[in-house]
Amino acid sequence: MLVSLDEGIPTLLPACCSSNISGVRTTLNRRDFVSLVGAGAATAALSGEPVRAAVSGAKIKAIAFDGLAVFDARPVATLAERVFPGRGEEMSTLWRTRQFEYTWLRTLGRKYADFWQVTEEALVFSCKSLKLALTRADSDRLMQSYLELRAWPDAPAALKELKTSGLRMAFLSNFTAAMLDQAVKNSGLEGIFAEHLSTDRVRAFKPDPQAYRMAMNAFGLRKEEIAFAAFGGWDAVGAKWFGYPTFWVNRANATAEELGTVPEGMGKDLNELALFVQARQ
Repeated sequence: MLVSLDEGIPTLLPACCSSNISGVRTTLNRRDFVSLVGAGAATAALSGEPVRAAVSGAKIKAIAFDGLAVFDARPVATLAERVFPGRGEEMSTLWRTRQFEYTWLRTLGRKYADFWQVTEEALVFSCKSLKLALTRADSDRLMQSYLELRAWPDAPAALKELKTSGLRMAFLSNFTAAMLDQAVKNSGLEGIFAEHLSTDRVRAFKPDPQAYRMAMNAFGLRKEEIAFAAFGGWDAVGAKWFGYPTFWVNRANATAEELGTVPEGMGKDLNELALFVQARQ
């Protein structure tokens, strides 16, 4: 049964909770829901998975974050529209798509280059493909926008709450350490995260298992004790394949990938992530 909770995100309740309220819009909030049906069942319900899939004896002790789960890259697309009026959305969509395709190709081909280089190469390709004249000045402006990223509005308070609860946190990201350092500084998030786990360390981009394994090594924890907060649906699948309890911060309300697995939890922001993790602490 589909129920809309107080945050406005459709949620599937397990069968044991739905028989008497079919078709009714409930005002039950998520904290009460967690208390009512138990942490494992609540986590399962929020993801649409069976209850048994979410019940685990391991407690979450740390969170590994994809960079874009915390930092808002929409200003990059806004700038693209200013640089290429009427074509910016088309260009930025191709740019982002090729950006990640290049990370996967370079990892498979064992031809690693850091994310900054990959991003610039994808930008040049996208403009050439669309027959857009990319000047050196415009290229520099568009690349610089990646050093001006700031946190999503919900992120600072949610991250501070998670930090206060005793959770250890770090970025596990394709971004270079310098890109992450600048975004943290722009957002006033100093002191929240442990040392960055950039894929530069292992010279392999996600979803290569080498990349995900960095969190286990850095935290000194079992994978069952580390939650992974993904921004992209493909990254949520990759982390779940690796074995992390995974939460998809699906800010774009994107369609789930058809790859035979789904994350344990999904929500629209880091407040939803906090509830997911607190249910398993």
